[in-house]
Amino acid sequence: MVAWGYLVYAAIDFGSHARRGESTAWAFLALAAVGAAACLFVALMLASRIVQRLSSPPGPAGPPAEPVSPAAPKHAGEHR
Repeated sequence: MVAWGYLVYAAIDFGSHARRGESTAWAFLALAAVGAAACLFVALMLASRIVQRLSSPPGPAGPPAEPVSPAAPKHAGEHR
C-alpha cells in the first residue's frame, strides 16, 4: 500500500509537470499510473487472502481426509 501511495503521488506530480509542457513527464506519468494500478491489484489480492485465512475455521490437526468415492460399479455378469 505504501508503494501504491507513492506511485499515485508521483503520477500527480508528473501530471502537473506534463501540463506545463515537459514531454518526458507524460511517459513517467503513464509508467507511474500503470505501476500504481499494479500495486493496488497486488495489495487487494493479498488483502483478500488475509481476510480469507482469518475468516476460515482452523482445519484438523491430522493428515487430510481421503475423498469419499462413489459406490463401485457392478461388474458385468454379476447377479443380484
